[in-house]
Amino acid sequence: MNTPNSGANAAAETLSEETVDALARAQNEAASTPSTTPAAATHRHDALLSARAANIKQSAVRDVFEISMQPGLVSLAGGNPYLQSLPLDRLAATAANIISEHGLEALQYGGGQGTLELRTQICEVMAAEGILDADPENVVITSGSQSAQDVAAKVFCDPGDVILLEDPTYVGALNTFEAYQVDVRPVAGDEQGLIPDALRSTIAAVQAEGKRIKLLYTIPNFNNPSGVMLAPERRQEIVDLCREANILVLEDNPYGLLKFDGVLPQPMRAANPDDVLYLGSFSKIFAPGLRIGWALVPAHLKQRYYLASEAVTLCPPAFNQLLVSEYLRSYDWQGQISTYRALYSERCAALLAALDDFMPAGVTWTRPEGGFFVWLTLPEGIDTYPLLYTGIDAGVVFVPGAAFSTTAGPSNNLRLAFSAVPAEALREGVKRLAPVLAHALENYNHPES
Repeated sequence: MNTPNSGANAAAETLSEETVDALARAQNEAASTPSTTPAAATHRHDALLSARAANIKQSAVRDVFEISMQPGLVSLAGGNPYLQSLPLDRLAATAANIISEHGLEALQYGGGQGTLELRTQICEVMAAEGILDADPENVVITSGSQSAQDVAAKVFCDPGDVILLEDPTYVGALNTFEAYQVDVRPVAGDEQGLIPDALRSTIAAVQAEGKRIKLLYTIPNFNNPSGVMLAPERRQEIVDLCREANILVLEDNPYGLLKFDGVLPQPMRAANPDDVLYLGSFSKIFAPGLRIGWALVPAHLKQRYYLASEAVTLCPPAFNQLLVSEYLRSYDWQGQISTYRALYSERCAALLAALDDFMPAGVTWTRPEGGFFVWLTLPEGIDTYPLLYTGIDAGVVFVPGAAFSTTAGPSNNLRLAFSAVPAEALREGVKRLAPVLAHALENYNHPES
């Protein structure tokens, strides 16, 4: 069987060796444990680098995004919201009006915790998510939830402390935690999310090693990358297990409002204000370029968390906060979320239908109820990273699963994103991808002697 090639645009077939090599380097770095012995210096300033710097890795996901911009490729890689559905002309007028009428405030330094108006509005957003007791005093506005994760790791973790998390999980969180020299440990899950018994046994095993567990990081609603939703009946048990072990739950919920049917599961934070630090973001429900997220912090921890956040960013961007506030005040933001739900539901259905129609036997995938992603699984022993290159030759881009794993070495998974891709392009992308995976399965089932 020949390596598949769909005859995609020549620009997609002639990617620079430097780009492909960068991806390979990123994968190799992600799959290796940082050495305790410094590498030979290539510049005298290398001797100035901290031990922490060795833990800051190049992101293969970001490199794949660069590749996905090549003409002729169908990109199923980027988890981007579909901004074309926003009223861009009206937003442009709103932005201009903010500058003309509130320019001195919009372009000046602001408070480190964020504006009271936006923090109050964020409490209203969280009420729509199922958190009814949020106090604006305990909300800290951050530069997206990525910054909120960074602050949490800084405030709670010393080098060598343990953070428990799902495997797979968000690559940005992995990069953040590893940069703080923590020990990330996976907890087993299934099609219903984290398994409480697995959490219980993992906690016991880590404690038996004499190590301190500080946080459980989880994306309970439509996990990035798997698309899995944590079963409602498991949520309180997981919080209870963490409370008993004095572990703070770091609940990251950027996709929670994007459940296709609009029937939302209760966040873990809803009934557990003292034991869950809750992270939210406008990146998926409004605009990621504004980089506005938030942390709802347990009251007894808020001051420490706020001071650490202020030390990094000084203050969240005032103009962006004013624009988000005006959007929440004057626009039908909940109607826009309903538009997103319908749009993403349609696209997810199109992707799943294409997978049903074209994928070879031996490939399985998740069937999400919301969010942006579908997670494919091939037989163990197939490494999806090299398949990225043959996928590019076939005119399609995805993200290999190794980018999202705490485990070193190859992965037999890959992530497909449907949020920013029209239905017909999703079908074409899967049609191009299917022979790539079929070829890998053929080689796996009948290896050359």
